[in-house]
Amino acid sequence: MKVIVPFSYYYPEQCAGLNIIDDVLRACAQEKIKSLLYVPTPTRNVPKGAKWEKDEVQEGGLMHIHRFWMYGEGKNPILRALRYMFTEVAYLHALLWKDYDVIFLDSTPPIQGLKLPLVKLFRKKPVVHNAQDIFPDSLAGAGLAKKGGLLWKIGCWVSNITYKYSDKIIVISEDFKQTLMNKGVPEEKIVVVYNWVNEKLVVAVSKRENPFYSEFNLDRKKFRVVYAGNLGNAQNIDVIINSAARLKDHEQIEFVLFGSGGLESDIKKRIADEGLANMKMFPLQPVHKVSYVYSLGDLCIVSCKAGFGGSAMPSKTWSILSSARPVLANFDDGELKRTLEENGFGIFTKADDVDAMVAAIVEASKHPERCDEMGRKGRAYIEEYLTKDKNTKKYVDVIKSVCK
Repeated sequence: MKVIVPFSYYYPEQCAGLNIIDDVLRACAQEKIKSLLYVPTPTRNVPKGAKWEKDEVQEGGLMHIHRFWMYGEGKNPILRALRYMFTEVAYLHALLWKDYDVIFLDSTPPIQGLKLPLVKLFRKKPVVHNAQDIFPDSLAGAGLAKKGGLLWKIGCWVSNITYKYSDKIIVISEDFKQTLMNKGVPEEKIVVVYNWVNEKLVVAVSKRENPFYSEFNLDRKKFRVVYAGNLGNAQNIDVIINSAARLKDHEQIEFVLFGSGGLESDIKKRIADEGLANMKMFPLQPVHKVSYVYSLGDLCIVSCKAGFGGSAMPSKTWSILSSARPVLANFDDGELKRTLEENGFGIFTKADDVDAMVAAIVEASKHPERCDEMGRKGRAYIEEYLTKDKNTKKYVDVIKSVCK
């Protein structure tokens, strides 16, 4: 059996979701399933000095990575749109002419599904759609589209094509599943597989052994609130900064941001303008250092603007818990809230509610032993339900099921 995967990014690029694809394809190789990953040449967040080749063969010849030339994304929206179109042409060529048994289609970019009617007509191969996001709901949540507007209607049309021509759709939460069913997708098409974390690599690191304290000149005695990830509109970094501003007289409480994104310069300016000495900001760290990042936190933040979270279950939740640290959520009501409250490994506050967030931080800082206990519960939950081996096996089983 051979699976083809048209994807937007791959290592050495540093982008969200790469580990999902990489882990799944390596799990396929463990069961002797060949894969062809078809990706553009690396241009996004490529570490200095990183090396790559046009064609690479890994996992004993079972995993083939083919890179085709494509210019970098940049910030020009027209050039970015054209880049998506050009890559789609390259993907279409591969899907029409390459040898494979099943298509594994990601949800980025969301227009990927538009080629499925043509591919199905000429190749008649089964499709597994990996819905890490729900389009156009995610655009509406990010404030980029208005429900009922033209872009929303186009997005619904594109998504309906993707869902119609997919044999199986993998979603990352029960809320995602219900959302798709509300859109008319048959329940039997949908499989829930939560994103995972490599529990062997993302682990708790003690204060004594964590090199980030010395590297970033951090005081081991302070109660620390950590955010790591994208610095964009949807993540609502304002609620974190507002909380820090309210707590700037609490000398023992410190906020640390690790991130990059569209609002990075604005955030740096605001921190400087408001003189927030209790808030430090550092570059987003590579994946292999995520244990150091989250282990710094007595609390680790998962946040969104009100109305932006929808049915999302942010994958960083699992990395935080795998590091044996508790989650402080400032998020929309939904599955994240239920998961935290039912399992006791985090604190939930409603999105945009600065008062509740400040109160939660102050209360937690008075009882750090409670944070440690929540962290232990979180790590146990990961080991029981969300290990890499268990959940990648579920992906492989879905891929195999459509080829029977």
